[in-house]
Amino acid sequence: MIRSALAALAVLGASAPALAQDEGAPEPWRAWDVAEGCRGLAPLDPAPSGPELAYREPSPATIAMRRQLLNPEVNSFTFREASEVFANRRVTAAEQPRAWQEATGFTMPGDYQAFALATHTDALLVLRDGQIVFEDYRNRFDPEERHIGFSMSKTIVAMLVGQALARGEIESLDDPATRYWPALAGGGYDGVPIRNLLEMRSGADIVERYDFGANPSLAACIHDTAIVLNRARFADFGIAVGRREAPGATFNYATLDTAVLGRVLENATGIPLARLTSERLWQPLGAERNAFWLADGPSGTGRSLAGMGFNATLRDFARLGQLMLDDGMVQGMRVLPEGWVAAMTTMRPLDPDSPRPGYGFQTWQLGNEPGAFSAIGLAGQYIYVHPQSRTVIVKLSHYPPGAELDGVVAGFFEQVANTPPGAGEGR
Repeated sequence: MIRSALAALAVLGASAPALAQDEGAPEPWRAWDVAEGCRGLAPLDPAPSGPELAYREPSPATIAMRRQLLNPEVNSFTFREASEVFANRRVTAAEQPRAWQEATGFTMPGDYQAFALATHTDALLVLRDGQIVFEDYRNRFDPEERHIGFSMSKTIVAMLVGQALARGEIESLDDPATRYWPALAGGGYDGVPIRNLLEMRSGADIVERYDFGANPSLAACIHDTAIVLNRARFADFGIAVGRREAPGATFNYATLDTAVLGRVLENATGIPLARLTSERLWQPLGAERNAFWLADGPSGTGRSLAGMGFNATLRDFARLGQLMLDDGMVQGMRVLPEGWVAAMTTMRPLDPDSPRPGYGFQTWQLGNEPGAFSAIGLAGQYIYVHPQSRTVIVKLSHYPPGAELDGVVAGFFEQVANTPPGAGEGR
């Protein structure tokens, strides 16, 4: 999901028109019934009734809360309370977590407090040479709370794809997605190589734009049907979507590409995404706290939301950055295949004047520091890795609708990365 979604989603509950229901008069809490507005775009779960209603269908209050996720009046809190409102799947922490070492002598450059306030920071952490040199929690957020990572989740999926490739579960990045998910045959993802899914160059006919109401966009249909109402699986919208252009031709950022990639990964390994993340990433990393993936339905029905659903603590997000900085190694143990981080962070050029001038495998170039790369999520979530200075920065935020702060953040991150111990001016 991208920042342009914010304004539409923030007001969804107040502005969407009522449509006809399956039976009887419309209920006020169903301001927009995707069973009508988006019918035929993906297989819908049957509308539950009787005992199934309480188990499978979110309550009116839950649906109302879900539609406030990006509301700027409350998003500093909804971003850390997603497990209370959305269906989710646990990612289990290590039995023996690896403790961080902390170092003194580093001072943040410039006016950090002004930067943190201006960029709606909930928490920020700086690692230098694998040690914590700065850590800050704001807005009543604390070290044990999990914060939504939004599209930083995409980078995690790419890590897991690299592992599956090394294990032979995925034979080649040039394999078509249909080899592992035959249901895609005949649609826009038919024949699309896994490599093009990783690069956001599938050619599928989708625009990452969230237009709600009587004529919803495809992205809006997916969001409300899968994430809010849990009536369909997110990735299943990839089955019937059309094709706009040849695979590989053009960069087109689309969360549906990663959703399809996540289903390909699950089918190739035979393991659900949350368990895959636990066993192959979270536990080997030595994560301190359980994390979770948001899901598009309850256990037994829904699946983890590969493109935007990962939630974790600040320090555990930092472990992902350190893993990439260390070329996939953790205390002498290889977690990611040799060379996979280099493959993920080999950037194909985009707009050179943008704060995000390149894209690799589900991973961004942020700014223009040589070799630096980032996982980036909607509304100000960043894992920034600066290999030259061996710096990792994690920033968790609550941007309001329409905020365009990547340039400001990239500039400050570059200052931090290039600040030697003891050289800063303000904390």
